[in-house]
Amino acid sequence: MRVLGIDASLRSTGLAVIESRGAALSVVTHRVVRVRADRPVSECLVAILRGVRDALDTGRPDVAAIESAFYFKNARTAMALGQARGVAIACCAERGLPVYEYAPRRAKQSVVGFGGAEKEQVQRMTMRMFGLQEPLPADASDAAAIAVCHLHSLSAYAALRSQSI
Repeated sequence: MRVLGIDASLRSTGLAVIESRGAALSVVTHRVVRVRADRPVSECLVAILRGVRDALDTGRPDVAAIESAFYFKNARTAMALGQARGVAIACCAERGLPVYEYAPRRAKQSVVGFGGAEKEQVQRMTMRMFGLQEPLPADASDAAAIAVCHLHSLSAYAALRSQSI
């Protein structure tokens, strides 16, 4: 199974397609879509759209997992995150890909074992999980953690389901 992990934000969106074959995990493709802070919001959203489309075309995932929105004191920040997430979700939906969302703490816990882990810890653990020589960029590493979180959720659900003998 291939999962597209998405860590969406307006200025820097991490994308990672991972593949699970039994217990083996591998990174199929990853990228970080960055847009300079002085660029208009519309340009950011188009860059995210293109990045997600490219990840879908290159990685050919079966499903997508995105970091859920969390509480913000600043309405402007919340709106920007909502716009970035909306573009990514719509792009996946356009391709008929189911999209699941996971809280940032849950994604971190799935790879590090602690929901309050720092970005560097997530980078080191994803590097080890995937047997990489160098860590993924921080946002791509977060996206990979979200994808792993989805795979773990499937495994937990399968374990709880009754199975024929």
